[in-house]
Amino acid sequence: FASSVVGHYHGGLGLSAVFACALFAAVSGSSPATVVAIGSILLPSMVKQGFPMRFGVGTIATAGGLGILIPPSIVMVMYAVSTSSSVGALFIAGIVPGIALAFMLGVTTWWIARRNHYPRQPRADWATRWRAFRKSVWGLLLIVIVMGGIYSGAFTPTEAAAVSAVYAFVIAVFVYKDMPLSRVPKVLLDSANMSAMLLYIITNAVLFAYLLTYEDIPQQIAQWMVDTGFGQIGYLAAVNVLLLVAGNIMEPTSVILITAPVLFPVAMALGIDPIHFGVMITVNMEVGMITPPVGLNLYVASGIARMGLTETSIACFPWLLTMLVFLMMITYWPALSLWLPRTLGML
Repeated sequence: FASSVVGHYHGGLGLSAVFACALFAAVSGSSPATVVAIGSILLPSMVKQGFPMRFGVGTIATAGGLGILIPPSIVMVMYAVSTSSSVGALFIAGIVPGIALAFMLGVTTWWIARRNHYPRQPRADWATRWRAFRKSVWGLLLIVIVMGGIYSGAFTPTEAAAVSAVYAFVIAVFVYKDMPLSRVPKVLLDSANMSAMLLYIITNAVLFAYLLTYEDIPQQIAQWMVDTGFGQIGYLAAVNVLLLVAGNIMEPTSVILITAPVLFPVAMALGIDPIHFGVMITVNMEVGMITPPVGLNLYVASGIARMGLTETSIACFPWLLTMLVFLMMITYWPALSLWLPRTLGML
């Protein structure tokens, strides 16, 4: 469906990857999971169509970051738990920034593809797009089930993961029939292998976070920022620098659990909106996902593409610059994240 809508532009499959990541992000609250799901399908197709592996890896590793900005989001849940903020307001606040970032990443993908004359697909007519939508509607309904279930109170974000897994199994096996029952054991084994790789990375990141916490390093940095007497603009800039550095060496959940309780009271004292602050922290974590040495998206993408971590990091650089520009926008333009929850009366 994504390919039928945007595939005719320069770098069509790359744009399809960004679009698909945005759609999948509305189901998954995890960036690495988004990279795995979309990358394992689209990367081989992009290489087969003549796209360089670097282009495909850069597109999917960065667009996978949308998984924690477009609700539901594990990172937002961790921030809400750490600061006693509203999860619902945070989720709603992530929608407009998520769409804006998806658009900016799409423009970057299109520009790179146009400059390098990468392949594009024939333009699909509206009848073809409608057929593609009808075929994909069972998959797209997963977004409705997950988000509808969370906001109606039928289940929690964590329970939504189990519901979506069962629904996806039924649709894949009995509706689309693209996964015969005989393949289920292999799918489970592949999932276990990928999960084991991710858990190993996260475990080491958590151990490193424990070491930093034991040495009181994040708290000392935060206290120094407080004592220096920053205003709103300076404080937000300093928080961005701190979180970008922390994101380079720590896993997002650990960063938030360590820094949010320390940084949040200062932000409130300076009159910074807690929901805006949470979205800004989430975008920082997105950037951390594609910066070495502990960028989870880099590890996942390099594992799928069989590419070295250094080469994967270089491949992501143009999209990384786009995300840094977006980080400045979300930091100093609060209305971008607060307009929708205010309009809905959630603030």
